[in-house]
Amino acid sequence: MAYSLKEINEAVRSDPKGFVEECDAAYSKKIDTAAKKIAANLSKSRIVLLSGPSGSGKTTTAKKIEARLAEMGIRSHAIAMDDYFLSVDPATAPRNREGQIDYESPFCLDMELLNRHFAMLDRGEKIEIPKFEFARQMRSAVRSKPLQLGNDEIAIFEGIHALNDIFAGKNPNAMKVYISARSNVLDEEGKVAFKGTWMRLERRTVRDAKFRAMDAERTIRLWAGVRRGEKLYISPFKDNANIQFDSSLPYEVCAVK
Repeated sequence: MAYSLKEINEAVRSDPKGFVEECDAAYSKKIDTAAKKIAANLSKSRIVLLSGPSGSGKTTTAKKIEARLAEMGIRSHAIAMDDYFLSVDPATAPRNREGQIDYESPFCLDMELLNRHFAMLDRGEKIEIPKFEFARQMRSAVRSKPLQLGNDEIAIFEGIHALNDIFAGKNPNAMKVYISARSNVLDEEGKVAFKGTWMRLERRTVRDAKFRAMDAERTIRLWAGVRRGEKLYISPFKDNANIQFDSSLPYEVCAVK
């Protein structure tokens, strides 16, 4: 869907608080629907695979689903697949067609360890979740977190490659979720005033600056490669999802401004 710039401006001028609450309520409804479907699938699998392109709100959504499941009496654990990145070794790292390291490739992940952890968690066994240090581009040698699921507990793995056949194909019973900020903002003539893609770039820029020791200039410079990776490694697998929804918020452009 698309949002009307005129309607957004009218709403934030007349009743900004009510507008934000209305938008958040619509998003919460999507979270509630996803949580109920995940809960219904618990008897088949304790694994949830949540995917979407960069800046789609995967981490935020995973945490909100986690909170909603808690309200339903189901304990869950949100796990970032980014922590399963392999330490960057220029000699073995995947390369793009320009010969540069392809950080968007699923082969940057420790696929063997991830699939082993999925199976172990579903069997109720204990795993050690690794920790990747983005500032140093390497996996921590000492920081890891143990996890063992109880009978009615769920692990939510969120990451851009979660629905890739490399993972989803080996976990057919896992509940699969795909999210993206898809909606554009249109002006009165029906032309695009602000793309959902641009909002994802802004979200990523803020995240990189706050949590990954990366300035805005570098984030923007890498964006073309990120978009290329989406088309190669993420979008082709979105139809693997049991649940798809739009994570864009009409008031978000106003908040960023």
